[in-house]
Amino acid sequence: MTKQIKLRIYPDGIVQAEVEGVKGKKCTNYISIIENLLEAKVADSEYTPEYYEEEIVESYEEENITLKEGR
Repeated sequence: MTKQIKLRIYPDGIVQAEVEGVKGKKCTNYISIIENLLEAKVADSEYTPEYYEEEIVESYEEENITLKEGR
């Protein structure tokens, strides 16, 4: 899933933001980004199920072997 920040702005000026596609506590890193963009402070937070999921990081090591024919 692509990482997204969804914003809803209500007629009374309240802004609701939701971070999608970020698993675990890393989603809270986006709070300061949202605050800076909106020049506002977070009044309340609720966590989506993704917050409680474990981020899976996969890394692969690749080894290149070059074979030379001996003469």
